[in-house]
Amino acid sequence: MKKILPGKGFRIGLSVLGLGALFAFAWALVGHEAAASSEGDSGTLEKMIVSRGRASINVDMTKLYAAKTRQMRNTVEFDVEPDSYFKVLIFNGELRGTLPSSMSIKSGDVASLPGSFASSRDQMVLESLPFGGDYELAIRDARSGFIYFNIQGQESNYDPATRMLTVRNGRLILSNEYAAELGRTASAGTVVGDLNFDVNLRPLEVTKIVNGEVESGTMPAGSNAGTVPGPDVIVGDVSGLAQFGGQSGTQVGLALGTDSCNFGTIDLDWIANPANNHPVIPQNLYRMSANGGTFEQIGASSMKHAFTALTNNICNLGCNGVGGSRLGSGCSDPYSASLNAGSNNALGSRAWTNPYTGFYPRNDGATPNNSHTGHTHTGPSHRLLTEVADLIPAQNPGATYFAEGQYVTPHEYAWCQSNPTQCNMNNNVSYRQYNVTNSASPFTFSSAGTTQRQKAAILAWNGATIVQFQPSAGNTDGIGFLGYKVTNPSAGVWHYEYAIYNQNIDRAIQSFGIPIGSGVTITNVGFHAPPQHPGSAMDGTENSLGFSSAAWTQSETGGYTTWSSESLLANPNANAIRWGTLYNIRFDSNQPPMTTFARLGFLKTGQPISVRVQVPMSGGITCSRVPQGNRC
Repeated sequence: MKKILPGKGFRIGLSVLGLGALFAFAWALVGHEAAASSEGDSGTLEKMIVSRGRASINVDMTKLYAAKTRQMRNTVEFDVEPDSYFKVLIFNGELRGTLPSSMSIKSGDVASLPGSFASSRDQMVLESLPFGGDYELAIRDARSGFIYFNIQGQESNYDPATRMLTVRNGRLILSNEYAAELGRTASAGTVVGDLNFDVNLRPLEVTKIVNGEVESGTMPAGSNAGTVPGPDVIVGDVSGLAQFGGQSGTQVGLALGTDSCNFGTIDLDWIANPANNHPVIPQNLYRMSANGGTFEQIGASSMKHAFTALTNNICNLGCNGVGGSRLGSGCSDPYSASLNAGSNNALGSRAWTNPYTGFYPRNDGATPNNSHTGHTHTGPSHRLLTEVADLIPAQNPGATYFAEGQYVTPHEYAWCQSNPTQCNMNNNVSYRQYNVTNSASPFTFSSAGTTQRQKAAILAWNGATIVQFQPSAGNTDGIGFLGYKVTNPSAGVWHYEYAIYNQNIDRAIQSFGIPIGSGVTITNVGFHAPPQHPGSAMDGTENSLGFSSAAWTQSETGGYTTWSSESLLANPNANAIRWGTLYNIRFDSNQPPMTTFARLGFLKTGQPISVRVQVPMSGGITCSRVPQGNRC
């Protein structure tokens, strides 16, 4: 399920052959990117919504059941729930696509529909899918994510004089899930009917663009355009998690859509490459095991370089109408999953970027921020790199997934230096929960909740204690989180689970140490880190070798058990916890938990810091203050 936008409802008539009705309304063209114009274009961009319309779906029961059955025509009426609708982009009178979105459809007369379709009648959505997948539309249960049908191959026509969008001959394709439920697994992916519709559109926002720059705009007035002093970009919405490209070896590449919002009172610089004064957009994926036993990062992407800000208003702040090379106060700018997936060469390495200052080199300099020479791309290249085994439902029973988007921009830090009470660099992360909805690559996903704005995904770890830390006071580096959870799986055995997340700390985390007293034994030690992207020419790593994937080593010294990567001196590409990544340490012990302080050490600079956690400790010893040296 994607973003749900406000709008008006309308009636949908469904003509069905043999079975009862299924669904209606679809779009002909899913835009390659959320912006309707490329840099340098001029014209009028209209963001439209549906004002009224009707649609028909024809379902052939003989194809659905592969049986000789007399065809019967039934009509079932569906209502589109008020204030939920699709959003359509029209540029200079031509259809340019839709933004990822969905609308609720309901009916009181679905008794004749097979399987679980009838029980889903009050929670059904018609979804416009992100560009780049196999299908452009889907009908699914909004709560469970269960897909009934996909749509592709429709023919479209838009008449700007009447604002009428007409779609014909959309192929109705039986989903894997619905085919299995009906006992027709062999029929999954087959065409079982067609879709036709006619709808009228009305403008929601009209923007005049001259040479790629917004000249003027008309949009709904808001109550308070921007509420935070200074520029403040956040991820206002996460949507459209999808796989892009094929599987390569044991890995696939994913991407998710992100909508930025400027909560600040100051317009945010958005000057595209080759300049280095625009946001970059990394993406992360996490998996929580059944009952919250573990919380691990299983994927990380390179960075999308932002360009050409639009003037949407998804955060309802009241956009001031500034776009193009700046994201106006209160405004939002959408990047679909297909846009954030890029065509591989649209994504630059994270290694160039200081996540706190937002600095990265210009793209026309000696160290370009987005070079793709000298290496071959595969489907997963530069995208949200994920192991297939981490997604297969049968191998991860009861697991839930969390997609996280982040914006990093130099403008916030530059403003902070001149206005030290207006520093907004630590709130640029948001996440959303997803389910995996099929059993093998290519994987599909459905959202299982709304976007959690300005929150790191680790905060979704059920039953864990999450502690925020900062390596230094003042505005010199970012923040991170240490999560921990202690369980008692059997008599005399305690399991300790730690997750260390670096949100935007440039110096990187190189070690994690806990005090261990006499009588404490540690067994079944484990370490987990997400897969690293392979090195490539000009990727910002030392000698372009990429970051190491070596597991951390364990050592015992001075009363501490410490896990660590190589030092910066030993290996500049050491497998430290760099920004936007989460690593795990876990073990079993013969002693119950006590509260004390762990030590976090850094790769590049700065002294270790202490963070309150629980560790195994004998004799009832606890720490009530920050430890001095090796003692509490």
